[in-house]
Amino acid sequence: MEKKPHAKQSWFRNIEKNLGFQNDIKWVNTILITLYHVLFIYWPYHYAFPVKWQTVVFAAIMYVASGFGVTGGAHRLWTHKSYKATLPLKLFMLMLYSSAGQNSLLNWVRDHRVHHKYSDTDADPHNANRGLFFSHIGWLMLKKNEAVIKRGKQIDMSDIENDPLLRFYEKYFQWFKLLFCYYLPTMINVWFWGEDWKTAVAWQCFLRYITTFHSELTVNSLAHAFGYKPYNKDLKPAENRFVATVALGEGWHNYHHAFPFDYKAAEHFDFFNFGTTFIRFFEKLGLAYNLREATPEMINSIAKRLGDGTPVHFPLDSENERAVG
Repeated sequence: MEKKPHAKQSWFRNIEKNLGFQNDIKWVNTILITLYHVLFIYWPYHYAFPVKWQTVVFAAIMYVASGFGVTGGAHRLWTHKSYKATLPLKLFMLMLYSSAGQNSLLNWVRDHRVHHKYSDTDADPHNANRGLFFSHIGWLMLKKNEAVIKRGKQIDMSDIENDPLLRFYEKYFQWFKLLFCYYLPTMINVWFWGEDWKTAVAWQCFLRYITTFHSELTVNSLAHAFGYKPYNKDLKPAENRFVATVALGEGWHNYHHAFPFDYKAAEHFDFFNFGTTFIRFFEKLGLAYNLREATPEMINSIAKRLGDGTPVHFPLDSENERAVG
């Protein structure tokens, strides 16, 4: 005889149904994310000012540093293997990734590889076709559906799982996260220029952390909803300058999905593509090498066949022919 659902379970199910969710809610995640955002309003409102100028500058530095840990590390180095790094650079990138306070590196890489292989389908962890809220942050509040779980198990993660350094990092990830995302960034303000600890918490644990967090999430949401598509008009990801600015160069998303192996994650290079700037800097120091990128011929060919007609930045030379059109 089939058991009837408990009254409390039925109440939860009704909430999920009324909100239009296709997956079960991860209530612990949902409550923690909600409370963190409530504190994000309360704590800085009461303690962010007065503030020392060094605290503000250091928060901006940590915004860029932790953002680069995601974009240059988890994304371009470990997910797409768009360049190679020496051991000192890998250690530095792991420290920066820890400072971003995101999911474990293994989970991040697996989710992003699934996202690229099954972009904007039911197997995409943050399928943009399910709405802006879901693709931005809602997917972190819900359990993965069967398609995402199935495809995730099929993704080759041997390069991550068989790396002794990354296995060690994965084992102690939560400690690294606490140390480099919260404790050290906060206490540096107190130790070095005598900032009040409550003000330091406001600028590092809330203002810096939350802005970095949402800036990275715009790549999954806004860059899959707004923009132009010069490389492949059939892809949902688009070129979005706002996202490219706040996410340190990750918003040229139509290009990135057309050429995911390119270390620049963009066809062109602009001031706010800090990810590319830093990778090139480390290459000059001999810490990064084997940088992979699409050739102008490859870019023009794809843009001409599949693009929406927006000119690309590598025009063909023969008879003033445009790369697209």
